Amino acid sequence: MTRVLILTAHPNPGYSRINQRLSAMATSLSGVTVVDLYALYPSFKIDVGLEQQRLKEHDVIVFQFPVYWYSTPALLKEWQDLVLEYGFAYGDGGSYLANKLCLLAITAGGAELAYCADGANRFPIRTLLSPLEQMAGLCQMKFLPPLVLFSSHVAAKDARAEQHVAKYKQVLEALRDDQLDLPKVFEQNLLGMPMIPLLSGKGDTGGQSHG
Repeated sequence: MTRVLILTAHPNPGYSRINQRLSAMATSLSGVTVVDLYALYPSFKIDVGLEQQRLKEHDVIVFQFPVYWYSTPALLKEWQDLVLEYGFAYGDGGSYLANKLCLLAITAGGAELAYCADGANRFPIRTLLSPLEQMAGLCQMKFLPPLVLFSSHVAAKDARAEQHVAKYKQVLEALRDDQLDLPKVFEQNLLGMPMIPLLSGKGDTGGQSHG
């Protein structure tokens, strides 16, 4: 079983429309570790050693957060700055994250049409997330296409919230059970567009190793 770590970061969980539901679902899954960074570090005093040990003990690292100003919430940025240090995540001797899978599970308030050259946000969401993709690349991680819920503010009103929670559950279980068809996954721009590529069965391919 592949070990999956989810690092969630929501500055105002009381106002969360989707992320709290995603976290609750993920917490119920066996083999999946969920860490709420804002609950653990309300004063931003991050235990770097603990966080690095957690990363070592897992094969898949999921960053789950609402997009804030085209980036991560502040604590997750602080976490990156402190935890992914030279000699651990990159640089001389910094290969502890090599070959681990990295997934962004994000919610965006804007509609998908707003994330294009002619839209209000001017850039595709994948382009706006490129600093995180480069972070993963520098750390020698394998960056999966992001899993995105657009128009998250109104998702609960049109049943997309339930569909997204179900999709997230399917992705996490597939990661845990080595059932994602990774070559096909890496061909996608966003995960699940139009559908999540899954292996037809472990017996067909023998599953996949994430290193």
